[in-house]
Amino acid sequence: MPPATADLATTWAFLEEGVDHIMTKLQTGVSYSKYMSLYTVAYNYCTSSRMHSTTTDTVGQGSRTGANLMGSDLYNNLIRYFITHLKLLKDQSDSLQDEALLRYYAGEWDRYTTGANYINRLFTYLNRHWVKRERDEGRKGVYPVYTLALVQWKSNFFLHVQSKHTKLAGAILRLIERQRNGETIDQGLVKKVVDSFVSLGLEESDINKASLDVYKEHLETPFLDATEKYYEQESEAFLAESSVSDYLKKAEERLKEEEDRVDRYLNTETRKQLVSKCEHVLIRQHSDLMWESFQSLLDFDKDEDLQRMYALLSRIPEGLEPLRKKFEEHVKKAGLAAVAKLLGEGSEGADSLDPKAYVDALLEVHRKNSETVTRSFRGEAGFVASLDKACREFVNRNAATGSSTTKSPELLAKHADMLLRKNNKMAEEEDLEGALNRVMVLFKYIEDKDVFQTFYATKLSKRLIHGVSASDESEASMISKLKEACGFEYTNKLQRMFTDMSLSKDLTDQFKERMANHEDMDINFSIMVLGTNFWPLSAPNNDFIIPPEILPTYDRFSKYYQTKHSGRKLTWLWNYSKNELRTNYLNQKYILMTSSYQMSVLLQYNKHDTLSLEELITATAISKDILSQVLTLLVKAKVLINEETDQYDLNPSMAYFKSKKIRVNLNQPIKAEVKAESSEVLKTVDEDRKYVIQATIVRIMKARKTMKNQPLIQEVISQISQRFAPKIPDIKKAIDTLLEKEYIERVDGTRDTFAYVA
Repeated sequence: MPPATADLATTWAFLEEGVDHIMTKLQTGVSYSKYMSLYTVAYNYCTSSRMHSTTTDTVGQGSRTGANLMGSDLYNNLIRYFITHLKLLKDQSDSLQDEALLRYYAGEWDRYTTGANYINRLFTYLNRHWVKRERDEGRKGVYPVYTLALVQWKSNFFLHVQSKHTKLAGAILRLIERQRNGETIDQGLVKKVVDSFVSLGLEESDINKASLDVYKEHLETPFLDATEKYYEQESEAFLAESSVSDYLKKAEERLKEEEDRVDRYLNTETRKQLVSKCEHVLIRQHSDLMWESFQSLLDFDKDEDLQRMYALLSRIPEGLEPLRKKFEEHVKKAGLAAVAKLLGEGSEGADSLDPKAYVDALLEVHRKNSETVTRSFRGEAGFVASLDKACREFVNRNAATGSSTTKSPELLAKHADMLLRKNNKMAEEEDLEGALNRVMVLFKYIEDKDVFQTFYATKLSKRLIHGVSASDESEASMISKLKEACGFEYTNKLQRMFTDMSLSKDLTDQFKERMANHEDMDINFSIMVLGTNFWPLSAPNNDFIIPPEILPTYDRFSKYYQTKHSGRKLTWLWNYSKNELRTNYLNQKYILMTSSYQMSVLLQYNKHDTLSLEELITATAISKDILSQVLTLLVKAKVLINEETDQYDLNPSMAYFKSKKIRVNLNQPIKAEVKAESSEVLKTVDEDRKYVIQATIVRIMKARKTMKNQPLIQEVISQISQRFAPKIPDIKKAIDTLLEKEYIERVDGTRDTFAYVA
C-alpha cells in the first residue's frame, strides 16, 4: 500500500490493479483488508494538497491546483481504464450474433455493473467532494463514478454493438418473434438486456432521474414497428382462411399476450403505445368485417362471440356505435315479427287480440334482448338506450296497433286487469308481484300513458264495484308502482277510489242500522256512493222505471243521504248495478245473478206469463236497442222463450234449463256496453288532453311572461311527452283557446310572440 504522500503514478498503479480485479475477477473475491486499503489510498490521494505532475489531457482541470487537481487526476485515469476495458468486450462481441450475443452482453453487463457499484463506493470521497463541486459549478460532463461507468459502457460498447445493423435490438426482436410464433424463449435473458437499455438512459439535468431515451430510440420504436408489420401479415392471412368468430378469439388472445409481454420483460411505459398499435392493427383495420358479421351473431345467439366482439370493439373510438344501431334495428324487427306472428295465428285480427298473448309476446322479445345486453354487452349504457328505443318503437307501433297509438296501452291495461282479478289462473300459477313488475317493464315504453291510466281506472272501477279484486295488497302494490313511475298526480284518482269504497261501506252500515226495524226492508243490499270526479263511470242515457220491489229501499236511502249531505246530488248508475233473484216457480230453487235491466225484465213475470217487446219497454222504460240485447241473453240462457216474434214467455218447466250450480250468472256484458267502454275511454282521454295542454301552456307562460310561438310549442312537448305525445295542431288549438279566454295575448307589433295576462 503506497504511503499517503505517494505520487500519482504510484497511487494509480496500486488503484488500477485493485479496480481491474474488481471489474474482471470479482468472482474470486476481494478481502476486506484489500478493499479498505484501496479505499484509504483513494481517500489519501484526494485529501493530499501537494501538487503532482499530470498530463494535460484532463477533465475538469482548468487552472486550479491542490485538492481540486487530485480529483481530476483520478477521474481521468478511471475514464481511461473503462475505455481500455470496454475495448476488450467490443472485440469479443464482434463475432457474436442473436441469442449468443444477448447472452454475452447480459453476462458482461451483470459483471460490469456489479463491479462499477463496488468501485463507486471505493471512490466515495471523490464523488462526495470533487464530483459534486464540479457539477455545482456547471460542469455537467462530470459524473459520479457509477454513472460514469454507465456513460462509458453506452458510448464505448453499447453504441458500437447497436451500430452494426442494430445487432442488439434486432436480436431481441427476433427472439420476441419466435415467441409469437409459439416457441419458448429465455424471457429472463430478454428482460436483462431490456433493463440495460433503460439503465443507460441519462437525464443530463438530473442524473438521479431515470430517462427512457435510449430504451425508446433503440428498442421501443423498432419493436412497435415490428409488431405492426407482424400482426398486419398475420391477421390478413388468418382471415383469408378462417371465420370472423375464430378471428375474434385470435385477436383476443393476441391482445392478452402483448399485455403480458409488457409485464414480463418490457418497460411499463411501452404498454399504452403497444396496446394502441395492436388495437389499430387487430381491430380498427378489420372493424368493417366485424360490423358486417354482427347481425349473424345476433341471429344465431352466439353469446360468446358477441361478448368478444363487444370487448374488442369497445377498445377503439366509435367502435360500438354501428353495433348499437344494428342491435336497435334487430330488436325492433324481432318485436314487430312477434306481433305479426301472433296476428297470423289468430284468425279474428287485432280487434279480438288476447291481451295476455300480446303482452307476453312483447315481454319475451324484451327479456331475450335485455339478457343479451346484460350478458354480451355488459349492460353498457349505449346498448341499454338502443334496447329502450327499439322497444318504445315496436310497443307503440306494430301490426296490432296499426296507425292507432292507443291500442298498446289499452291491451296492457286489460292484461293488468286480468292479473288483478279474483280466480285469475295467472296469479295462481305464478308470482302475481312478478307479473305486475313485468307489466311495468312495458309500461315504461308506452308513449300515451294517459290512455293506459284511463283504461286502468275504468277497469279498476269495475273490479271494485263488482268486488272481484284479487286482493287489496296487489291493487295497492300496482298503484304504488305507477306512482313511482309517473308521480302522485297520475295515481291520485286511483287512490281516491279506494277511499270512496271505504266511506261507502261505513255509510251503508249506518243506513242498515237505522232501517233495521222497518218490516219492508227485508232485502239484502249494499250501496256504493262514489265521487263523480274520481270514478270513470257514466250515467245511463236511457230512462229506467225502478221496480216496486226495491223502490222503498231506494226512496229511504235517497232521503237518508240528503239529510247527511244536503248539497249533494245522487245520480243512480243502474247500468253498473247487479242483483240476485230467487226462482220460486221451479222444483229446484236457483239464485239468478242479474244486471238491473235483467232484474227489471224478470220481475215483470211475477204478474205475467207472457209479454211483448213493446209491453216490456213500457214497463221498464229501457231503450229498445238495449232491451233487445238483454232479452237475447235471457232467451239464450233459456230463462225466457221467444217462439213468436217480439213475444217473450217465462219458461215454466225450465226443462232445458239445467245448471249444476245453484247460483247462475246471467249478468254477461252486452256488446253495446263493451264497444261503448272503449270509445268512452278514448273520448275521455281526448277531453283530458285538451285541458292538460292548456294548463301546461298557462304554467309555462306564467313563469316566462313572454314567449315566441315555436319555443312555446317545443317546451309544451318537452313537459308533456312523459304522459303522452302531444300533436302540434292540438297545441296550436289550445293557444287559440287561451287567447280567446284571455289567459294570454299577442304582443303588439309581433305575429308570433305571446304574453301572459296576469
